[in-house]
Amino acid sequence: MLKLQGFAVSPGVTIGEALVLGTEGFRIPRRFVERSAVDTELARLQAAVAETTREVERNRDAIRSELGDQYAAIFDAHLAMLHDERLQQELTSAVRDRNWWPEYAVSRTLRRYAKAFQNLDNHIAQRAHDIYDIEKSLLRNLLGQRRETLAAISQPVVVLAHNLTPSETANLDRRFVKGFATELGGPGSHTAIVAEGLEIPAVVGIGPFLADVSGGEPVILDGNQGLIILQPDEETIAQYRQELEAARTVAAELDLIRDLPAETTDGVRIQITGNIEFPDEAEHCIARGCDGIGLYRTEFLYLRSRREPSEDDHFAAYGAVVRAMNGKPVVIRTLDLGADKMLTESRPEEDRNPCLGLRSIRLSLRQLPVFRTQLRAILRASALGDVRVMFPLISTIIELRQARMVLADVMEDLLEHGIAFNPKMPVGMMVETPAAALMLDALVKEVDFVSVGTNDLIQYTLAVDRGNKDVAELYNACDPAVLRLLRSSLDVANAAGVPANVCGQMSGSVMYTQLLLGLGLRHMSVPASAIPEVKQVVRSVSVAECRLVAEKALTMDGAREVKAYLRDQFNRRLARAVAGGDAAR
Repeated sequence: MLKLQGFAVSPGVTIGEALVLGTEGFRIPRRFVERSAVDTELARLQAAVAETTREVERNRDAIRSELGDQYAAIFDAHLAMLHDERLQQELTSAVRDRNWWPEYAVSRTLRRYAKAFQNLDNHIAQRAHDIYDIEKSLLRNLLGQRRETLAAISQPVVVLAHNLTPSETANLDRRFVKGFATELGGPGSHTAIVAEGLEIPAVVGIGPFLADVSGGEPVILDGNQGLIILQPDEETIAQYRQELEAARTVAAELDLIRDLPAETTDGVRIQITGNIEFPDEAEHCIARGCDGIGLYRTEFLYLRSRREPSEDDHFAAYGAVVRAMNGKPVVIRTLDLGADKMLTESRPEEDRNPCLGLRSIRLSLRQLPVFRTQLRAILRASALGDVRVMFPLISTIIELRQARMVLADVMEDLLEHGIAFNPKMPVGMMVETPAAALMLDALVKEVDFVSVGTNDLIQYTLAVDRGNKDVAELYNACDPAVLRLLRSSLDVANAAGVPANVCGQMSGSVMYTQLLLGLGLRHMSVPASAIPEVKQVVRSVSVAECRLVAEKALTMDGAREVKAYLRDQFNRRLARAVAGGDAAR
């Protein structure tokens, strides 16, 4: 059994069969062949070995003519490995005696060889890369046109990959993908956010581990602790099955407060709305007793399609959510494309700092036809219910005014054509940069509401790429600098009488609920899965005690001290709740 630690980005636990995706996207499930088909499959394996041999020989000859025998010797070594008698016997035996699918036999056997090399000294360990090259070549020739993709998954699996892009994650079929783990990634990446929206357990930034697992093997994915467990023993599997059963019991208890208001013990009403990425998530929010949609991310229209969505595509998606909410507010954020979510045509020059480059509202203001198309659809949807529009990543008052001018221009166009919309549709902005937080006293005069996006606010305040696992330990919501900007933003908004929301991942973690209420927050937007727990915490605390928690946290100098304090406060509250049996208050 092997336990590996990564970053917990989407809660939950799942036990399932591994589906391993290498860097080339191969899907190698554990599959068996019928006895009658063994000879046919062995012939296919031998044909793949022959084709791989020809490829290696062509590469060797090309390199020899260009660079000489010294470099060509690398490919001679590949040929020697490929035709090693022991390896060939093992592959043949795996198919003939164990009835393994040739692809599975190749992957399982060669990864075991590679692992053995990696455990030796540094010079010999480098030969593991040669084995991986041989594995990829054999698999490529075995699979040919039969290579399968994530879209073709048709049975329950846990996806294990080097990395998953936001678009790949958005296209996961949650009927079959029960969770995923990646070698790369950080806790605040958009891939992580999409996983949370899909409500599937996910762990990212584990580091190299794909060599330790083969497709079809059982794995445990613990999205609560950020763990993946390979080759789990029966005792561990039984333990996690008990945990799954306990989670189902807690969920049933929390369902009892679904229709009760999120009101503190001293009578302060808190609005708890949902964050959604996809239209069908609206139903999940409703089922958990939300007060509306506080953040409708609209990038999925681009992440799930290879073509640019039309105005009608936008309108259909927004209209579905507005109708589902049946009069409850829906805050639609305009496109936040760029950085790790960029799907536009790549530019010839390299974007060396994508998080600081052309993204979000900057991209929308540069690509006005795309921006206008989305705004037209949002305005049309405003005729169907309580729709509000929100501009992301506002850093200057000029950006805000430019965005509002485009909106006003689109309104005039709709009016001229007699198309229905709400001319008084509320307009808001995201506070995601220190610049916006520091200038909020001026910005709030030009909006109807604000929403603090803590994911980016943390990233830009601490100068930490939230998708980079190498600096992920520095990405911390508990950092005093973040707390001070958050407090300042809420104070300014409250003083101006402008409603303020917090919609980042911070608001969806119950460890921060008391802190946020103590800082003055009265409206939070969280993932659908977090609504019941956050509501339970709200209903078990008073604003007075939350203020004490916030005041204490703000006196601390370091993130570690703040986090330990908040965890201690949460555990004490949890102990009181268990003792008092207040789950259904």
